Amino acid sequence: VSTQSTEVIKMRCFQKTLLTNQPLSFRKFPRFTSFKLFARRLFIVTQDTPNPESLKFIPGKAVLGEKGTIDFPDSKAARRSPLARQLFAISGVERVFFGPNFVTITKSQDSDFEYIKPPVFSAIMEFYSSGQNILSEEDPSNNKQGDPDNEIVAMINELLETRIRPSVQDDGGDVQFAGFNEGVVFLIMQGSCSGCPSSAVTLQQGIDRMLKYWIPEVQGVVGVDSYEEYLKLINDPQKKKEKVSLEKVSYDQLEKVEQNVKKMED
Repeated sequence: VSTQSTEVIKMRCFQKTLLTNQPLSFRKFPRFTSFKLFARRLFIVTQDTPNPESLKFIPGKAVLGEKGTIDFPDSKAARRSPLARQLFAISGVERVFFGPNFVTITKSQDSDFEYIKPPVFSAIMEFYSSGQNILSEEDPSNNKQGDPDNEIVAMINELLETRIRPSVQDDGGDVQFAGFNEGVVFLIMQGSCSGCPSSAVTLQQGIDRMLKYWIPEVQGVVGVDSYEEYLKLINDPQKKKEKVSLEKVSYDQLEKVEQNVKKMED
C-alpha cells in the first residue's frame, strides 16, 4: 500500500507558511509528517512506490494529461522535454517518467532521496512558472498498440487500458504493449516498474493471470525494457526461448511460494 507525505519546497522566491501560520523553520521534518505548501496555488505531494529506488511526485496539475505517459530511461531520451532535462541535471537522478498527473523519479542505488527531493521540487516549480510546454517534440515510439486489425491484440490492449495500466500508474509506473508473438505478450515496463523487485509479481500474479483468464490464446507474459529489445527477441528464436523460460521459472517459483503459504495457514 502506498503511503503519502507532503513535502516542503524551500525556495526564496516563494512565501512558506504552515497551516498554523507559524514561520517555517529549516529543521528536518519526519518523513511522514503531513502538511501543505502553498506557493502560487501549487503544492507538491510525494508518494512512495513499490520500488524503493523510485518516488512519485504529484504537482496538483496535469503533467502529460491526455497525452498518456512517457518514459525517459536516460538523459539522452530527455532531449525532447525541458523538464526532463532539468531533472536529469540533478545528481542521483537515474530515470524520469511522466504520467498524466505525476512525475516519477528513479534514483541511483548510492543516492538518497533526502538530498534529491529539494532540487526536484525546485525544478518542477520553476518549470510550471516558466510556462514552457512539457514536450518540445512528440514521442513517435510511445503507446504502441500493435496491429489494430488483430482481434487478440485489440483485446489485450483493451484489458491493458481499462484494467491494468490505471492500477500500475497509481504506483508511479506503467506497462506498454510491445507485441504479441506465438502466444506470448511482450510488455515494456516503465517508470517505477522498471527494475522494481516486485515487477515479477506484478507481471505473473496480476497481468499474466488476468490476460490468460480473459484471452485463452495468451500463453504467457514477458517483460522487456524497450521495443527494440522486443524486436531483437522475436528475431532471435533462441534468445526469445531463454527469456520466456526465465519468466516461466519465476512464475513457477511464485506458485510454489503461494502453495507453501496456504499450507502454513491451513
